[in-house]
Amino acid sequence: MERGGGFPRGTGSLFFLPDAGFTLWKSLIKGRFISYNSTNLNDFSALVSFCAREREPGGFVAVSERVIKAMESSSWIRKMFETGSLLKEKFGNDNVFDFSLGNPNIEPPDEFEKKLKEYTQAAVPGMHAYMPNAGYPDVREKIARWVSRTEKTEIASGNIVMTCGAAGAMNAVLKTILNPGDKVIVIAPYFAEYDAYITNHGGEVTRVAAGEGFDLSVENIEKAIDSKTQAVIINSPNNPSGRVYSDERIDQLSSMLERKSRENGKAVYLLSDEPYKKIVYDGLTVPSVIARYRNSIIMTSYSKDLSIPGERIGWLAVNPGAEDYDNLMGGIIMCNRILGYVNAPAIMQKVVADLQGVSVDMDFYKRKRDRLCEILGNIGYGFAKPEGAFYLFPKAPGGDDLAAVAALQEERVLTVPGRGFGTPGYFRIAYCVSDRVIEGSAKGFEKAFRQLSAK
Repeated sequence: MERGGGFPRGTGSLFFLPDAGFTLWKSLIKGRFISYNSTNLNDFSALVSFCAREREPGGFVAVSERVIKAMESSSWIRKMFETGSLLKEKFGNDNVFDFSLGNPNIEPPDEFEKKLKEYTQAAVPGMHAYMPNAGYPDVREKIARWVSRTEKTEIASGNIVMTCGAAGAMNAVLKTILNPGDKVIVIAPYFAEYDAYITNHGGEVTRVAAGEGFDLSVENIEKAIDSKTQAVIINSPNNPSGRVYSDERIDQLSSMLERKSRENGKAVYLLSDEPYKKIVYDGLTVPSVIARYRNSIIMTSYSKDLSIPGERIGWLAVNPGAEDYDNLMGGIIMCNRILGYVNAPAIMQKVVADLQGVSVDMDFYKRKRDRLCEILGNIGYGFAKPEGAFYLFPKAPGGDDLAAVAALQEERVLTVPGRGFGTPGYFRIAYCVSDRVIEGSAKGFEKAFRQLSAK
């Protein structure tokens, strides 16, 4: 860090994150100008903490303390992705092995391209006009028929809301059900942006550790439930562990939540985040949540299974048996609008409605999983083989995830520390990458392992 002249003391606090690279950050903190030019993880964490700590008391604050804390906890994935961009500029793309971002590296299926052309070239009156806030009725009907068949429970079009991806769905639901101070349980390891989604709407995050092998621990969840608990979020297959929760675990969880809802005199909602549901291996299937628990809401996107993350299209389904269903559904539809989404993208609704059951070739990711597990297993890394999604979550050699990620970075291998997912001591590898990246990373993984194991 470099400190020099700046604006007068007390004039404010600014924090800039450039779109490409972390080559220069500027912050006006207590009248000091700070430039930052480093890819060091500890420097990065220290800078964000410094920004939160050093602001002028009583002075103008451009960034809220809540957002500063959110940036500190949820920046790891993007930080490593940006670091990868910087290293690629320096060493060349073929000499950097970037596993930081869960960005699908397979093109959408041909059926998607065909449907996209069909709708973009058709002159349909009103195609780009406003629509009902829950989405096009014909689209919702097609989704409902698919969900009824796959979830083995009767779902009507009125139970479906088209959303801007699973994240848009999650935010609409949480805004609908949370009062200030209500608690939402998340199971670590978990996607860190759940924290922001919950606090966006006045909720408090309750973190619960997963069980052995990152399985669902119903016992741990039950211990964490109290009178302020409004919801439990589950994600299966899990990001970052790749764990798929079994029928038995979902049955146990559903029975426990029914009982705790009766004891507390109010529903504890089960929110199932399912963007990886179709990406499963070795003959496994993901159990239906909506068929097992009446106060459940499932949400998904087409980002992973159709390989279209940039289109931000998904949906949510509310169990028709949920308590106070009419108000719950009406609230979600309203919140889908007032959060600024207004509607899910018009053309994408029409396209995906005709692609129910279509997905990319899941063997594409299975082959990558198997090869990466072979490489790391031969080296000596400890991990649970992923059952789904496209992430591997090994133990950090030596136990320090920051040290492990830093050692790998020295070998130009980019991964994400486990503390970014609420679980220090591990690190995440996103294997939705080219075979070149997997094969080229082997020496770097081995060298970092030997170095860390020798300490």
